[in-house]
Amino acid sequence: MTPATNLTSPFTSRGPAAAYDDLLARVLRQARDQRIWEPSDGPLPSLFVSHGAPFTLDDPQWLDALFDWGRSLPKPRAIVVVSAHWEQAPVAISGAAAGTPLYYDFSGFHPRYKTLPYASPDATDLARRLTGLLGPTPVHQFAGRGLDHGAFIPLMAMYPAADVPVVQLSMPSLEPAALLALGARLRPLRDEGILILGSGFMTHSFAVFHRPELASDTTAFDAWAVDALARGDADALTDYRRKAPGAAVAHPTADHFVPLLCTVGGADDPASAISAIDRMVMGNSTRSLQLT
Repeated sequence: MTPATNLTSPFTSRGPAAAYDDLLARVLRQARDQRIWEPSDGPLPSLFVSHGAPFTLDDPQWLDALFDWGRSLPKPRAIVVVSAHWEQAPVAISGAAAGTPLYYDFSGFHPRYKTLPYASPDATDLARRLTGLLGPTPVHQFAGRGLDHGAFIPLMAMYPAADVPVVQLSMPSLEPAALLALGARLRPLRDEGILILGSGFMTHSFAVFHRPELASDTTAFDAWAVDALARGDADALTDYRRKAPGAAVAHPTADHFVPLLCTVGGADDPASAISAIDRMVMGNSTRSLQLT
């Protein structure tokens, strides 16, 4: 992400990520004590989160909503993230060793955002599981590539103790059908207490910042997606460019929408979607979803 320089937070804050500092002060002990998933809990859901720019860490409402969402589930044994910010074919995995540095894939924001840590534990067992699950084609591991902001920013709010192993998967293509198929291959992980997390944005329009009247397009796209999900219509979602109203404004590029298809593919029932977050911010929908 390389926005215009000197972007400032649209949220009231004492300073960069002050709301996140407040969250940590309030909830870190709860996060550490959260009950870990057990087989008797059944499969974990498949999630889609609208992750936002680094300054979403200044938004206390978003932070609290994500933390409460994470608390509503048993703590996963591990997490697999597919983020809008990594396209690599064939599918690849991020560095899994403890201490792999984060990938601060943004500029133009306050320097503090590039100092915030998220030191998740060793995830080599998860990396091996993914390599076996996604074979027989060899799966390359980019050992030096840590989690990008599409992965670490929502996880900083959902699991602020940073005590869950995480591996990021690349998007092998921006074709919705390819992400739907990838999600389907990941589906068995849910039975093992591994969370599938697609990270994008329900609408991702910079044009609406400059032309507020275009918010009607992002609102229409959001409503269409909710309806398609309620019908379990994965075919309509994969053909969103032709079928969704306002698609050209809501998603001038596919990268922030197609992680939703990974979430849908990872679910047993595409029509099971419930909205964990339903809010418009700066003309865009931050809708985030849970499917079973």
